[in-house]
Amino acid sequence: MDLILGGFADQHLAQLTAAELDAHEIMMDENDQDLYLWITGAQQGPPHLLPALARVSAYLQQKHG
Repeated sequence: MDLILGGFADQHLAQLTAAELDAHEIMMDENDQDLYLWITGAQQGPPHLLPALARVSAYLQQKHG
């Protein structure tokens, strides 16, 4: 997760709004195993994290197609 989230942060963190940054921080507090499943779409993430998860998932898809 460090590689995925670190790459996302390097490319997109400066462009996030304050609310998006807050959501990103909340997402970062989650368990890495759960985050991986949610970001890759193997499992549905919690509703309050869906926008943050979608941003990271889109980044991952763009990077690895």
